[in-house]
Amino acid sequence: MSALLIIQASVEQRDAYKAYQAAVQPLISSFGAKLRGSGVGLEVLEGSHDGRRLVVFEFPSLDAIHEFWRSPEYSKVKKLREGAATIDVWAVPGV
Repeated sequence: MSALLIIQASVEQRDAYKAYQAAVQPLISSFGAKLRGSGVGLEVLEGSHDGRRLVVFEFPSLDAIHEFWRSPEYSKVKKLREGAATIDVWAVPGV
């Protein structure tokens, strides 16, 4: 069953975060994930949005999310994000 990886980010250092994005996107794809949405053009229908970037990836399963998140490859790439952004990340099982 597919699962979603949802990320909200506050970017403090744009250039460093762009380097992280360039490295992480092909890695995420290598774990079978597909970009399903981003905060570009986000429309609030009710409530409010705090202005952070929003990105949604669909993975083949929760296990695939965990494999990506715990992988040695991501551990290296994750270092590029240190000091560049503060993030919240959720893994959501599909239905």
